[in-house]
Parts: sequence; structure tokens; C-alpha cells
Amino acid sequence: MPLPASELTALIRQEALTVGFSAVGVCPAVSPTGVTRLHDWLDAGYAGEMQYLEDRREAYSHPQYVLEGVHSIVMLALTYKSDPIPLLKPGEGRVSRYAFGELDYHDWIHARLKQLKRAIEGFAPGAKVRGVVDTAPLLEREFAQQAGLGWFGKNTMLLNKQLGSLFFLSAILIDQPLVYDEPHTASHCGTCTACLDACPTDAFVKPHVLDATRCISYLTIELRAEIPPELRSGLEDWVFGCDVCQDVCPWNNKAPLTQHEAFFPNPDRAPLELRSLFSMTDDDFRARFRNTPLWRSRRRGILRNAAIVLGNRPHADQVTALSQGLNDEEWLVRGAAAWALGQHDFPAVMSILRERSESETDPRVQVEIDRALARRSMSP
Repeated sequence: MPLPASELTALIRQEALTVGFSAVGVCPAVSPTGVTRLHDWLDAGYAGEMQYLEDRREAYSHPQYVLEGVHSIVMLALTYKSDPIPLLKPGEGRVSRYAFGELDYHDWIHARLKQLKRAIEGFAPGAKVRGVVDTAPLLEREFAQQAGLGWFGKNTMLLNKQLGSLFFLSAILIDQPLVYDEPHTASHCGTCTACLDACPTDAFVKPHVLDATRCISYLTIELRAEIPPELRSGLEDWVFGCDVCQDVCPWNNKAPLTQHEAFFPNPDRAPLELRSLFSMTDDDFRARFRNTPLWRSRRRGILRNAAIVLGNRPHADQVTALSQGLNDEEWLVRGAAAWALGQHDFPAVMSILRERSESETDPRVQVEIDRALARRSMSP
């Protein structure tokens, strides 16, 4: 005899908490109400180079595109909050807290989803079950809200009274009926606009609407081209991701710290020493970052970001590292290093830029060198 929906739901909830998730909510697998907002957002061009969102636009319209015959969705939250890193020393950069740990969170969560999937298959033999972590065409935040896990903050993050917003979302899709939670319909942001006011690049078009093409997380992770000059200073010292709008959110003040060692701050990345990165080969970079979130940006992206951060925080002992970047095999790194050197008011910079200018063959890099030389020549 199949288990009653109430008993199956209770078993799934308990198992989810047992394997390590912080909160559980359950909702029906229906077309998400926010899919029209997604279409409007894509049509406005706010996704930038994230073409995979446009390519799967229609798949977001119903979770059946993730699991055929799906009946219910179990939404899972996992807190990753840790203490923020202290004040940086010259040559250091900030990494978003979700990337502090030893592992890529996808790997950690997938392992727990497999445990939960096996348990559910034991509770409901023959059931179709699939676990996903932010790579399937599923509007996780929409379904998390429908599952009672929180409300949408003005910075577009899902907020939970107990967990704040510093948590990962994942989901279990199942072709069985379950007992559903009430949607979280109230908002508890009130008149607070701390997240909107604090954004260094003014990425919020209005409350609840993010222009990703101006977001530091997008610029340092998703963008494959050069960072627009007008946004570079806004990166400040962020080399991978950004936590600013979450750090200022009052709901994160009392949220609990993660209890999972996999997400504890790794001194190798919290903070990240930047100058040594310019000596790394592709093999070196792969060995160091292959199983971490930083791998997504690849070596060229991380070095581009590192150069921008060093340009935003000029110091004499950065010139050697940026000179290495100016001679890197990747044009993207050379261009960022040229810009960064142009922010340094040290005598050696002019000769370094001129020497590179004589051998540079990429017009995109040459533009950056010319701009840097022009800036330096106008400096007092």
C-alpha cells in the first residue's frame, strides 16, 4: 500500500533535515506565477551574456520540463553564512561568502540530494524523483516562496525570517502528491532600502528589479568580455561575486552561521591574495581552483578581476604583478592590467606601458594602453 500523502511528506521533511538541509518547504508543481516577470526581464536585456536563460525561456514555464509527470516540489534551503572577512591588506581581494569553503556548493548539495532521493525511493517505491541545484530551468525562488520559505527582498533575494538570505536553494521534484505548505505572501522589508542604496554599481533599476549587466556578481563571474570602464571602480575590492546588498540587510544580522565545515572560510580565499595569481599557469589555476566556485570564471576571468581590484587599490608592490599581467597570453588579462597600471602613479608605470605598446598586437588591449598612457601623462 502506498503511504498516505501526509506520512510521505513528513518522512521527506525529516530526512531532508537529517541529511543536512536547514529548512524544507513543499508546494505543487504548477506554472510559476513569476514566469511573466522573467520574460519581461529577459526582453529588457537585463540578462546580459547569460544566453542560457534565453535559450531555456520556455522551459521555465512549467517544472514538467525538468521532470515529466512531476506532481510536487520539495524546496530545500541550506545556510552558508559565515563571518565576513576582516579589513583587507594591500594586494588582497574579496570573494563572496558562498565561495569561501573547500568545495563547490553544487557538489556538496548534490551528494545530499542523492541521499534524499534514495530515501524517498524507499518510502515510495516506483516514484520518479529528481534533485536539482540551480542549473535546471526551474525558478527556485518562485517555488520557495510558494513553499512558504520566504519572501522576495527588494534586492531580488529570497528572505527568510530565521535564515536571512545567505542560503542556497535546491529542489526535489517528485511525481507523487504531498501535503503542501502555505505560500509566503507577506513582505517584511517595510520601507527599508538598505540593499538598494548600498549597491556600488547602481544595479537595481527599482525595487525587485536587478539589471544583471551592472551587478558585480555578474561582472566578475558571468561576463566573459572586458568589464565596462565606467563600472570598474564600482568593483572596489570584489574579485569574485559580491555580498554588499546582503551584508547590509537587517535580516542577515541574526541569521545563524553555517554548521557545515565545507562552507567554513578557507584562508586561501577569505581573503584572496591577488598578486601571486599572475604567476599561475592554466595548470596551476586548475589544480588550485578546479573544485571550487572560482573555477566558473576560469583563469582569464579571475586575473581580469584581480587586475581591476589592484587598479582600484593602487600600491607600489602591485606593479610587478600587473606587469606580468600586461604580458599575459590572454588579451583580456593584458587589457585589464593596462587599465590597472594606469591607475598607479609610480614612475616605472609609463615605461612599462610604452614597452608593451611597442609589441601589442590586439587592438582592444592597445586601446587600454593608450588610455592608460593618456591618463598618466595628465597626472601631476
